[in-house]
Amino acid sequence: MRIGLIAPPWLPVPPPAYGGTEAVIDRLARGFVNAGHELLLWTTGDSTCPVPRQHVLDVSESARMGAAAIELYHLIRGYEAVREWGADIVHDHTLAGPVYAQRFPDLPVVTTNHGPFNNELVALYGAIADHVPIIAISHDQARRAEAIPIAGVIHHGLEVELFPFGDGQGDERGPYFIFLGRMAPEKGARRAAVAAREAGVRLLIAAKMQEPLEIQFFEEEVQPLLDDQVEFIGEVGEDKVALLGGATALLNPIRWHEPFGLVMIEALACGTPVVTFKEGSAPELIDDGVTGYLCDEDDELVDRISEVKALDRHACRVAAEERFSMRRMVQEHLDLFERIIAQHPRTGG
Repeated sequence: MRIGLIAPPWLPVPPPAYGGTEAVIDRLARGFVNAGHELLLWTTGDSTCPVPRQHVLDVSESARMGAAAIELYHLIRGYEAVREWGADIVHDHTLAGPVYAQRFPDLPVVTTNHGPFNNELVALYGAIADHVPIIAISHDQARRAEAIPIAGVIHHGLEVELFPFGDGQGDERGPYFIFLGRMAPEKGARRAAVAAREAGVRLLIAAKMQEPLEIQFFEEEVQPLLDDQVEFIGEVGEDKVALLGGATALLNPIRWHEPFGLVMIEALACGTPVVTFKEGSAPELIDDGVTGYLCDEDDELVDRISEVKALDRHACRVAAEERFSMRRMVQEHLDLFERIIAQHPRTGG
């Protein structure tokens, strides 16, 4: 196959730090090439993914994230590029791209929804579903798509071999738990801090904090809880894997319908259990009592923190290898692409 892969313009591929969508695109791009397929990645000029790439924006536009004119400029030129290149199918990860793609009925296009099916995205994907198949990233996310047809549910994957198995022994100051995510209320940084204090354990909070609302939440809700026991270490990049591997467990007390939660399978790959709530995709990723704990209430979260050392870290690693490999993710996409091409009226007869 000749696969056109269109990334959003907001971050490079792969991302230097926080950026789950771009990390997934990077793995897909390399996986498609390694599987013997031709690929053109449409991204930004500061991307370093080692596959054939083209761009119109020299640098990613994180400072203007969400600006419609930027995204449209990026994707209009992107569709020109993949069409001229002769793509058999386009895998679009932007929001506006699948709407624009309806201009080209001869070109098979599939898109992945990386966000929740909220009111805005239900309206968007409902408008394109008849022409552009939609991939969901968890069954919980797919169930919230209302009447929108879902072409397939494909869990994210990663190169487990690139995640060193961690001993969970902490750092020079001793054992710690870790929170890793965005500094947003639904992600649970404050709940993690409160639970760690009540359980009497050390917590490192590693979080993206760039948007005004993220900064406000930190200053009002999280910063007052910081001390020698609960530390904020900022946004992490290359040191993320080492931090996950050294942690006793990942505290991921989400209270929203998380579409996937890449950090949970990254923790499992390092052998690190996950303590979370029964929200969103978490029950699909974590085996309660085996690779972590799925809690109902805050009090249970505190109780499970004291029990997590009894879990087998090797079981976490095995779960990542068997269920969340990059190879599995890539093959499931390729199988779906072949079905879409075969069923497309202009390509499959």
